[in-house]
Amino acid sequence: MSQQQTPPVVLVDGSSYLFRAYHALPPLTTSKDHPTGAIKGVISMIRRLEQDFPGSRIVVVFDAKGKTFRHELYEDYKANRPPMPDDLACQIKPIHQIIEAMGLPLLIEPEVEADDVIGTLANEATATGVEVVISTGDKDMAQLVSDHVTLINTMTETRMDRDGVVEKFGIRPDQMVDYLALVGDTVDNIPGVPKCGPKTAVKWLQAYDTLDNLMAHADEIKGKIGENLRASLETLPLSRELATIKMDVVLEFGIRELDPKPQDDDRLRELYAEYEFKSWLAELERGEDPGNQARRGQPGENPAPASNAPNPSESKAGTVERNYQVITDQAAFDAWLERLESADLFAFDTETTSLNYMEAQIVGVSFAVTPGEAAYVPLGHDYMGAPEQLDRDEILARLKPLLESPEHAKVGQNLKYDKNVLANHGIVLAGIAEDTMLESYVLNSVASRHDMDTLALQYLGETTITFESIAGKGAKQLTFNQINLEQAGPYAAEDADITLRLHQVLRPKLAETGRLWEVYENIDLPLVPVLSRMEQRGALIRASTLRQHSQELAERMAELEAEAHAEAGEVFNLGSPKQLQAIFYDKLGIPVIKKTPKGAPSTAEPVLQELAHDHALPRLILEHRSLSKLKSTYTDRLPEMINHRTGRVHTSYHQAVTATGRLSSSEPNLQNIPIRSEQGRRIRQAFVAPEGHKLMAADYSQIELRIMAHLSGDKGLLGAFEKGEDIHRATAAEVFGVGVAAVSGDQRRSAKAINFGLIYGMSAFGLARQLGVERKIAQEYIDRYFERYPGVLRYMDDIRRKAHDDGYVETLFGRRLYLPEINARNKQMQQAAERTAINAPMQGTAADIIKRAMVTVEDWLLQEHADRARMVMQVHDELILEVREDAIETIREGLVARMSGAASLAVPLLVEAGIGDNWDQAH
Repeated sequence: MSQQQTPPVVLVDGSSYLFRAYHALPPLTTSKDHPTGAIKGVISMIRRLEQDFPGSRIVVVFDAKGKTFRHELYEDYKANRPPMPDDLACQIKPIHQIIEAMGLPLLIEPEVEADDVIGTLANEATATGVEVVISTGDKDMAQLVSDHVTLINTMTETRMDRDGVVEKFGIRPDQMVDYLALVGDTVDNIPGVPKCGPKTAVKWLQAYDTLDNLMAHADEIKGKIGENLRASLETLPLSRELATIKMDVVLEFGIRELDPKPQDDDRLRELYAEYEFKSWLAELERGEDPGNQARRGQPGENPAPASNAPNPSESKAGTVERNYQVITDQAAFDAWLERLESADLFAFDTETTSLNYMEAQIVGVSFAVTPGEAAYVPLGHDYMGAPEQLDRDEILARLKPLLESPEHAKVGQNLKYDKNVLANHGIVLAGIAEDTMLESYVLNSVASRHDMDTLALQYLGETTITFESIAGKGAKQLTFNQINLEQAGPYAAEDADITLRLHQVLRPKLAETGRLWEVYENIDLPLVPVLSRMEQRGALIRASTLRQHSQELAERMAELEAEAHAEAGEVFNLGSPKQLQAIFYDKLGIPVIKKTPKGAPSTAEPVLQELAHDHALPRLILEHRSLSKLKSTYTDRLPEMINHRTGRVHTSYHQAVTATGRLSSSEPNLQNIPIRSEQGRRIRQAFVAPEGHKLMAADYSQIELRIMAHLSGDKGLLGAFEKGEDIHRATAAEVFGVGVAAVSGDQRRSAKAINFGLIYGMSAFGLARQLGVERKIAQEYIDRYFERYPGVLRYMDDIRRKAHDDGYVETLFGRRLYLPEINARNKQMQQAAERTAINAPMQGTAADIIKRAMVTVEDWLLQEHADRARMVMQVHDELILEVREDAIETIREGLVARMSGAASLAVPLLVEAGIGDNWDQAH
């Protein structure tokens, strides 16, 4: 059957319609006073779907009772939801009974939500080439929309495809999770960013594309909302996780096993009669039931997958024959070790006790040399009744020469983690020849996630064993040492086998695609051991400084609270909107400048900021909130993250997260520590040098503007940089038509906004808002800028045109950023992609340059100054080193030279290096 002939799978979000039908329809009841409005509404919509999608498999999904895994992540999840009304709760069972009598599959999975089951089934169906229609009224489902997944709201008779998502929300479907994380959800109690509404979230995502990129540039967001964003950086990953629909729920069945059953007419008659659905009963008696007429063919019939799409369930059995071993005797291990030592390349993976690389201990190791054949060597399974295993210390000692040999090539999936874990056992992993996570990321950073399960499905058509399927979920999830070997063995061996097979698919793709192999081989792969060593070194933090700061913040907050109570003339909760309304507007008579949608006087953050100009109490409350967020996010949290063994904080650097090639970090997120504020400086003061050392912070100066000058070849910009001029002052002189010496501070600030705004594709409207001027004036500034720097305008026009023609843009070194929406029919999506096309070559080139610098600097330090200096942090365009006091000038000179020489541009790469006892002094 061809793809066009295959009817779509229809997945019905029953829980979504349950509440909507209850509120939308009048309170219908039977003659015995049993409520039936929700029953009538939900079943009517399902019957309508049967008419609209004849021949389709229809599956109905409802939420189960009780808590889900999201409550394990966040105990206050959905805490604000009121209990279900009794007259709705009593209608659920009849709805389920009627659906089952209709012969439709009805799914109610514990510990997950209906959204997650639908996401999983949609993912499975599209992977086998079957189109999916999701029937829902839930906006969260928009994150699932793709070229093969469409939403339909049966109540409003509206459809939503990719363009529809953009038209409704202003963002792409793949940005929806980030959008939901930012705006939060008061009903589900997802934190989000306080006071960040839909318009703000859309504006941010249009400017920065992803939540990770926005978080990496949080210091660029101005005003109180920027403070709110920065104060929410620690909780945003949680908000995103809560908002993300799972697509890998472990189900006992697949989409192909959810066959309809014959309709049970006798049971339907009973139910229709009991709940007095007379017209449906009459249709059934006449044999005119539209649902029965629209059945999906013979019971058990499966829609055929598209002929050009891989079928995961078939590829696992038919493509590669599997032979997995669990090794518990010495002879078998010796035989495998001999194979590994003679192999040109082997896949390697560790199973451990923790995702925290500083705490993780090895439970077992797995290997693969040829596709379909792999072995797992368990070394630390200690559950009751676990079989005898080989001695971990002895086996690791046998493996140590092989693992530490640079001549023996290894391939892995995120080998940086394995390298860090092996270091806990005294093994320094070398010979990192390939990494499938990085191969996928360099090949296409935006095509998908880069975890092994996703890649296996995408490139091999393989549905892999998930960790949750063998370890469980939530608080009761087992660590790997507690998992039975019968389950652990195939899972671990599969990791090595799939990694080897992925490499064999991905490596040729890299080699045949532009200069991507050079990017992978010369930039991203050599960075793996560099980042690993930086992570293991960690950064020294003086907890006493942070605790003192926290104490000072607490004291100041107490003072502010007392002052607020005195100003109000009573004690009240500073965080209570209702109490603030009563005090502000009823007691103190402060004028109402804005109301909530329900008509109540607003106490929202922007309102408080405006009122603070003229009234003391709003000003006190704003300051209290700001300090409270800073305290909980930074000064209280960082000391808790100090490792008990090393006395240092060990971040994790991520190479395969951002779209443009920039590094990100977590636990802690070093990229988002406030830079410009006094409070941010206080936090940086807690990052200190060890005794006898200083911190050296070396930073690229205006690197993206210099890259713009190089890429555009504009004579004006090139000349300004060649002369060493203050580029913002030079731009101000050009734009405002004054001499450089006559440029005012305000003019320079405006020119800086223009310089950076234009490289991010900012419009006249956006520039006007940032500068606080009329749009017409902002447009005049932009026009004048392009008159003075015509090469920049020419570059922007050329790069837009190239992006439309090629579908991607490249950095100076050949890294590609694909732009799937560049030729979208929706103009808003297209313009967002064009803005990305302008900025990505600059941001990506800057990322490539500092990565190249890190590799060069690390090699230099290890070879010549291993006992005198070492890199400990990388933040944006800055490298931070610990340097012995007697080597400062030598290291400074060598560091600046190597960072400046990381790329050859048409303008100098200027590097500024500072020295201090702490990060703030050195910056």
